[in-house]
Amino acid sequence: MINYLMKKYALSRQGAKDLIIATISCVVHNLMLILPVSLLYLLVSDLMAGGVPQGRLWIYTVGMIAGVLLIMFSYRWVYGTTYFATYKESAVRRVSLAEKLRKLPLSFFGKKDLSDLTTTIMGDCTTLEQAFSHWIPEFFGSMISTCIIAVCLFIFDWRLALAALWVLPISLAIVAFSGRVQNYFSRRQAEAKLEVADGIQECLESMRDLKSNNAEGKYLDGLDKKIDKMEGRMIKAELGLAMFVVPASMLLKLGIGTVALVGGILLAQNLLSVLTFFMYLLVVSRLYDPLGSSLQNLAAIISTNIPIERMNEIENYPVQPGTAELKTNGYDIVFNNVSFAYTTGETVLNGVSFTAKQGEVTALIGPSGGGKSTAARLAARFWDVSGGKITLGGTDINTVDPEKLLSAYSIVFQEVTLFNNTVMENIRIGRQGATDGEVLAAAREAQCDEFVQKLPQGYNTMIGENGSALSGGERQRISIARALLKDSPVILLDEATASLDAENETLIQRAISRLVKGKTVLIIAHRMRTVEGADKLVLLKDGMVAEQGTPGELYAKGGLYTKMCYLQQQSGEWKL
Repeated sequence: MINYLMKKYALSRQGAKDLIIATISCVVHNLMLILPVSLLYLLVSDLMAGGVPQGRLWIYTVGMIAGVLLIMFSYRWVYGTTYFATYKESAVRRVSLAEKLRKLPLSFFGKKDLSDLTTTIMGDCTTLEQAFSHWIPEFFGSMISTCIIAVCLFIFDWRLALAALWVLPISLAIVAFSGRVQNYFSRRQAEAKLEVADGIQECLESMRDLKSNNAEGKYLDGLDKKIDKMEGRMIKAELGLAMFVVPASMLLKLGIGTVALVGGILLAQNLLSVLTFFMYLLVVSRLYDPLGSSLQNLAAIISTNIPIERMNEIENYPVQPGTAELKTNGYDIVFNNVSFAYTTGETVLNGVSFTAKQGEVTALIGPSGGGKSTAARLAARFWDVSGGKITLGGTDINTVDPEKLLSAYSIVFQEVTLFNNTVMENIRIGRQGATDGEVLAAAREAQCDEFVQKLPQGYNTMIGENGSALSGGERQRISIARALLKDSPVILLDEATASLDAENETLIQRAISRLVKGKTVLIIAHRMRTVEGADKLVLLKDGMVAEQGTPGELYAKGGLYTKMCYLQQQSGEWKL
């Protein structure tokens, strides 16, 4: 049962146990609400028989007080097992999703955008939070308690019980059969919401470009259409739900009429006592209230299929396997006939072979789209190769846990990511636990001092979301400082100096030169000036190695590298 609930509702093991307890508490609470009806039946029975005996008066008094107390305690139990437990499970679910995302390969993120993942972690989790605090325990609690009460009603009088309960299975079946329709509308609604979230995020991120091109009006018109589309989808989803819930609720109310009709006939034939008839009317009127809510809860539970499906997609996505131990004989990176494709039929690398030796700088160069960045990311196992093998110090990187493997890498990406924190803490991400002195030393080597000293609080200045208070070159230098602080045996630099001017580029190259000693350095660069001092060049074109060797050897060949140098020289002489 626990394993089924975990799979069905994307719960943790403790969450599944808590759901069972919450359902039991709802059953007990519903039964407690019927308790006063039993006492009232006995009291009226005594009154109709000539009065309440003196000995029973205190029993009714104590019973009523006990009933009130039991209802209060059962309600408190329900509150604790539904709301409090649900909030804990919601936190566990969000943390679990975040942990799973941390372990997933980048191939997964290539299929998902930020808005989609944010919607799953925040929006879908919120939907399930409401489901487990309001809908699911109450629905199953109502169904179980109704079955218990139904057994008692059949014991008293099967005819009235049948008249009261015949509507229940039909009403539930009507709502249950709405599943396919609801799933269709829910999926379309989710898609529309995601389009709006994407549009809003894109608008905020590109507002500068939109304004500079006087395009914000046109873009906002498109965003308005997306919002109108989402509104229409939501209305259709509500209408699709109402088409089933409203008729089912109306049918449920017929139960009171059939009880009155059948009871009246039996009463007229002296086959039923007035008191029993009165009790059935009282119980049925009390019974249909929670049942009406249960129909809405059932519909709401069906609507959770899509959020659960989206969350299970993340939870069930295969992680990159590997041992938690990294054993290497040195840190040479060897590509052996490596092939890779992002999607079927879209080959990015084809039979790539080269060696980046420890203690040397190996530069990946070539035309855009040749596979340079892909090769560097494959070296760090951001993706797994489609064919061939990549080894680090003789160890196949596909056999090593990605997080353990990355402990041997310091990486500077072309697109720098910074956090809304101080300069000091943004650099310290490179190595948690580093002293302030070590952070400052890395910052000085990365030529950060020049601009940090101009900031209001120096290294303690908050730099805004993604370093919004800094220029592109300043952000890149902080990223380089992180890599210097981490001081790993393998260094990957993806256009690390692309946003720097010539003077700072020279200074950074000197810092990198000091860092290189005894390490494996893999650089991706487009500017030939950046790789002049490299020990080895690997020129990638159309996903294959076109040339490789020292800069002098390749230049002497008069091939593609020589042509690239000549073209860059010409572009450097270009004037307005």
